[in-house]
Amino acid sequence: MPIFVLFMIAVSLSMDAFSLALAYGTLHLDKKDVISLSSVVGVYHFFMPLLGLLLGSLFLHIVRIDPKLVVFIILSFIGLEMILESFKQEEIHVLKWKERFLFGLAVSMDSFSVGIGLKTITEHIFLSPFLFSICSFFFTYLGLRLGTILSQKFGKISTLLGGIVLILIGIRYLF
Repeated sequence: MPIFVLFMIAVSLSMDAFSLALAYGTLHLDKKDVISLSSVVGVYHFFMPLLGLLLGSLFLHIVRIDPKLVVFIILSFIGLEMILESFKQEEIHVLKWKERFLFGLAVSMDSFSVGIGLKTITEHIFLSPFLFSICSFFFTYLGLRLGTILSQKFGKISTLLGGIVLILIGIRYLF
């Protein structure tokens, strides 16, 4: 499979990270948190396809849980936190590690799914996750920075809307 096609898959896998980061960026994250969250997402997008490759079929057979339900729960949790955050007075939100890992998990579930069929997609078993990782880091970083700009322009309403968007995206995953 040409590298261009792998790159297009990487961009596609990064789009949900971008859209969620755009919403999450409205929390006025500092540069350290933006880089940290982007790195967590990048690391997840490296390891989740490999994990999917190794454990995917077995895992989904043993643990009969719909990955869409997991994504819905995680995104709804983050969205509710953002909605509550929009009513608080402070401007700076410090991310807890738990939030970073949940966010990374939520946006990398599709990478796990791709990993299940990775051998049928390409023979580049380690190049693919590397491209997924770099691309998702970049798009997460971009989304977080643009979300901050939107928040500065539109104020707390953007955080409230960001939380609602996360919940709606979570609901979308269910159907």
